Amino acid sequence: MQIIDGKKVSAQVKEEVKKQTLELKEQYGITPGLAVVIVGDDPASRVYVNNKKKACEFVGFKSEEFSLPAETTQEELLNLVKTLNEKKDINGILVQLPLPEHLDDKAVIEAIDPLKDVDAFHAVNVGKIMLGEYDFMPCTPAGVMEMLHSYNIPVNSKNCVVIGRSNIVGKPMSMLLLHENGTVTICHSRTQNLAEICSKADILVAAVGKPKFVTADMVKEGAVVIDVGMDRDENGKLCGDVDFENVKDKCSYITPVPGGVGPMTVATLMKNTLKAAKIQNNV
Repeated sequence: MQIIDGKKVSAQVKEEVKKQTLELKEQYGITPGLAVVIVGDDPASRVYVNNKKKACEFVGFKSEEFSLPAETTQEELLNLVKTLNEKKDINGILVQLPLPEHLDDKAVIEAIDPLKDVDAFHAVNVGKIMLGEYDFMPCTPAGVMEMLHSYNIPVNSKNCVVIGRSNIVGKPMSMLLLHENGTVTICHSRTQNLAEICSKADILVAAVGKPKFVTADMVKEGAVVIDVGMDRDENGKLCGDVDFENVKDKCSYITPVPGGVGPMTVATLMKNTLKAAKIQNNV
């Protein structure tokens, strides 16, 4: 069993982005800019936003944070997005989800210019992912693909099972595996015989948001197990969707939580923002 080290892979991605950012500055005088909008004071969101800020500093981006009070109106938020769409020095716009309940996150995402939508949540970008002609890939699934490539784990002709059908992870994850010729099954809360389906997977991706949901009997001997979950166990300790201790000995590769998929999400965001800056400046 080999642990897939997300910290190590994400550090490599960020180093590459840093190098290309320096070249972009030296050759064209362009510094990529990322705007992060956070509404209210959700503690988990605050942690993510701080991580994004640190990553921007490391790779040499300009980062702007817009921290809005929880009672911000839909109109105020949409006006801010409109302003950021028009700013030449901002190449990526990220509105941290979840938003407070009175705000319509769909309308906010649709208001972002698709070329600045570095989360790849806009309908235009989602459509491009379906077609396989995308500029940006959603950060978490793209981070998973980066890890598989980094460890030379082939997807081609493999039996891939994704547990979870969210728009942020499950659906795009399935598409990216499909684009690399994986045979993909998407499972969810209504799936019959879930354990049986999972136990046939060469590559199993768990994105269901339930602590230690994937147990050893659901995992095929020698499978690659990717844990996208970020949960707390009964003792309040950080854990994933996979029962790591009991599953690890059956796998050929497994991602830990923390230190697996998590760091990849921010690294991919940096990659997307760099690409956005290049596209917008015709580089």
